[in-house]
Amino acid sequence: MGKVYRGVYAARTDRGRVRNGNEDQASAAVNADDEVFLIVADGVGGFARGELASKMAVDSLLESFRAKRRSRLPFLDRLFFRRAIREANSLIFETARGNEDNCGNMSTTLVCALISGSRLWVASIGDSRAYLLQDGKLVPLTEDESYVQALVRAGKISEKEASVHPKRHIILNALGVYPSVSFTLSYRKYRGEPILLCSDGLYTQVREEDIAQVLLTDQRPEQKAMSLILQANMNGGSDNVAISYWEAFPHD
Repeated sequence: MGKVYRGVYAARTDRGRVRNGNEDQASAAVNADDEVFLIVADGVGGFARGELASKMAVDSLLESFRAKRRSRLPFLDRLFFRRAIREANSLIFETARGNEDNCGNMSTTLVCALISGSRLWVASIGDSRAYLLQDGKLVPLTEDESYVQALVRAGKISEKEASVHPKRHIILNALGVYPSVSFTLSYRKYRGEPILLCSDGLYTQVREEDIAQVLLTDQRPEQKAMSLILQANMNGGSDNVAISYWEAFPHD
């Protein structure tokens, strides 16, 4: 079955300094076959709808993950993501449809990472992000599905302009909005690098270089997550923050 990576992880959320509630969720888990699963979800909807959507997404995906078994066949990992995300989407959509107060106002971003031996899979919907720490720098593993990122790709604005654009919080895709869902799934070889998942409440408040510096310290993962949240809040704390972080032990 190949290598098995073992390590330590942390998953934390924080309300921030401005929002009244917390619509972010984060989780990290290891299943019976020593696969690692990280999740971050940033709920959309307000009035507790976003909070419910993100919690339903995380709970549903964790349930699917716990039932998963490691396989030599990569296509079975793809199938896992397809089934798990579709189930989570249907759960949120049907819940919203069953309550007219929620209909059209209950969804969530989603980013999740699966480490299965030497395979790293990352699925994303919306603008929550996944990073890999390599050679002291953050390597993006996802691309935002947002209005401003679409403008950047079209060459209409720069990355710097996107960071202060008045419509930078508008996302173009979310879990639970429609009966069917589309998501981006990427794959790469995994060699034991630290993996960080986060909501926009972190990366809009803390520069990637500063995030990397925290991850390079000898703090425990829980302390690193708390240090990042502290920095986000010190820089304004304008949004909820969710962090899911994995650090593998040195591997022969």
